[in-house]
Amino acid sequence: MPRIIPIRDLKDTTAISQMCNESNEPVYITKNGYGDMVIMSMKAYEEKMFMADVYAKLAEAEAEVREGKVSGAREGLKVLREKYGL
Repeated sequence: MPRIIPIRDLKDTTAISQMCNESNEPVYITKNGYGDMVIMSMKAYEEKMFMADVYAKLAEAEAEVREGKVSGAREGLKVLREKYGL
């Protein structure tokens, strides 16, 4: 369940830090009842960025497969063996 707190609660930085580190989910900050900011722990941020990178690479690989820019494993190994004299 997402945590939503008013901006005035940001004064208690220790409690906010603890709240962020207890969960891998972001904490939503509201101002005058409307969404204003999102904060999260460094660990959660790094995990989200890592997964975003993985998904981007997967999408790129899937696009290459659709475009026929790939070869079979045997063909790839043959090329590598020829290239490096193995």
